[in-house]
Amino acid sequence: PTWPHLFGLFYRQPITPDLLMTPSDQGDVDLDMDFAADRGNWTGKLDFLLSCIGYCVGLGNVWRFPYRAYTNGGGAFLVPYFLMLAICGIPLFFLELSLGQFSSLGPLAVWKISPLFKGAGAAMLLIVGLVAIYYNMIIAYVLFYLFASLTSNLPWEHCGNWWNTDLCLEHRGAKDGNGALPLNLTSTVSPSEEYWSRYVLHIQGSRGIGSPGEIRWNLCLCLLLAWVIVFLCILKGVKSSGKVVYFTATFPYLILLMLLVRGVTLPGAWKGIQFYLTPQFHHLLSSKVWIEAALQIFYSLGVGFGGLLTFASYNTFHQNIYRDTFIVTLGNAITSILAGFAIFSVLGYMSQELGVPVDQVAKAGPGLAFVVYPQAMTMLPLSPFWSFLFFFMLLTLGLDSQFAFLETIVTAVTDEFPYYLRPKKAVFSGLICVAMYLMGLVLTTDGGMYWLVLLDDYSASFGLMVVVITTCLAVTRVYGIQRFCRDIHMMLGFKPGLYFRACWLFLSPATLLALLVYSIVKYQPSEYGSYHFPAWAELLGILMGLLSCLMIPAGMLVAVLREEGSLWERLQQASRPAMDWGPSLEENRTGMYVATLAGSQSPKPLMVHMRKYGGITSFENTAIEVDREIAEEEESMM
Repeated sequence: PTWPHLFGLFYRQPITPDLLMTPSDQGDVDLDMDFAADRGNWTGKLDFLLSCIGYCVGLGNVWRFPYRAYTNGGGAFLVPYFLMLAICGIPLFFLELSLGQFSSLGPLAVWKISPLFKGAGAAMLLIVGLVAIYYNMIIAYVLFYLFASLTSNLPWEHCGNWWNTDLCLEHRGAKDGNGALPLNLTSTVSPSEEYWSRYVLHIQGSRGIGSPGEIRWNLCLCLLLAWVIVFLCILKGVKSSGKVVYFTATFPYLILLMLLVRGVTLPGAWKGIQFYLTPQFHHLLSSKVWIEAALQIFYSLGVGFGGLLTFASYNTFHQNIYRDTFIVTLGNAITSILAGFAIFSVLGYMSQELGVPVDQVAKAGPGLAFVVYPQAMTMLPLSPFWSFLFFFMLLTLGLDSQFAFLETIVTAVTDEFPYYLRPKKAVFSGLICVAMYLMGLVLTTDGGMYWLVLLDDYSASFGLMVVVITTCLAVTRVYGIQRFCRDIHMMLGFKPGLYFRACWLFLSPATLLALLVYSIVKYQPSEYGSYHFPAWAELLGILMGLLSCLMIPAGMLVAVLREEGSLWERLQQASRPAMDWGPSLEENRTGMYVATLAGSQSPKPLMVHMRKYGGITSFENTAIEVDREIAEEEESMM
């Protein structure tokens, strides 16, 4: 045994009562041996894979990717997109899954790997909490449109309603003999646009972000319904959400296929698809295109939000996350491309019907989902049916991402205070949902969209990049790339190759750093339509982003103050893994992790495993090899 190990056996810190302990505090005191069993696991083989697919494939695949592709070189955009997927997406995805599965801990407790960086876990929680508040408001808008589609005539099909103005014009019936819109009508507004801004948002009731106006009770009830749905689905943690994703992760593909088939059979569809995919290779010379590709990959895969880490923490120790990484990341990319066909085929048809170029009808974000596409639906036979399908697809796409956000928060906090909260996890989940619903009420006011835009622009911008860069450097540089690869070897039976190590050490952090610098240099104030946000709102947004960044040095300060000795000694001690860092179950703790689990009685967990299950599997062979490697290293050092 090494000197630190012997020192740990003889020196005991003052014992903290069990109920007041967090995993970060656990030393050599006796704890319940069934720690991981109490925590719960996925109940089916596909639960984890479908949850990851549902988490990654979200609203951004439908309303951000197609627009980003056509504005950044069409088909040529796929070159930087897949290159950034290889450099940034796949390696960071695998890193986050490996961390979660190896330790079976949430985003806070996982920093037993290096307590100095626990602030990165707190920053993750702050970011995911802010995103969850406004993301569920988008789901509330989707529910609003879903209910509005349950009618024989869509309410945004015609002008003449109480919310319409004199500028409202049904463009479809306004074409001249040549099939083009008269020039003096181009400044008019479509019924779908007025329905969205004047009826759903009622934005005319607000003078700006500083005077949000009254609460819209129909939106308030839709938001309540959204939170009730989310709560019921995460009521029993991954045991319940793992079953719901069998529907919410697969059904969108069926609807997307139906919309795709309907779209490509419309007249003018090829015009839209051509516009979407025609390669413009000169765009590749622009740095903006490469940055946009990296941003799309970064946000689409949901790296850094803690969702992947949380889902992986409920896996069995030997789950093949290497295979799952490629299935989810490539599946996500293919889904984005398919969604582009479904969207642009309909936009091509719409541009032909209106007699305008495709770029005049193409929009991104809420403008596409709640204005342009609903308007296109009114031009189809059986328009309420297609509208209902489209919004039901958006609902299922959004819900499983929201499950991940909530599960991340609940798991992180219950892992920190297991003896208080784990037996009352359902009650705690309910309290989180109620608190977030109340915080989201400002989004249901007349000026709620201004607050939503502010949250969307700043909550997960540069702060998220700082968190991911910190995580990557802490794992590879402080904990050590060799040690991390050895952990993966122990878990999966093989060490990550040169590709993963090169990306973790250099390429991924460098790409993210370039993204961070670019986003700061090219900073543009938020705006919504023609409304420009006041200086105090911009400052509030920047502080929102900075707060998550400041969590990291604050966490470092706390970690250093809890240690003893000189500043350098404190830093060294705080950056070392905690004594009980490693696999959560004793039979999986081999090599350097033998007998370091709190309450461990057996010096040879591998023997326990063999007595319990019989025989030696390939994973036990791997464990024996790892033990031998460590012994040889120790001998060579002596």
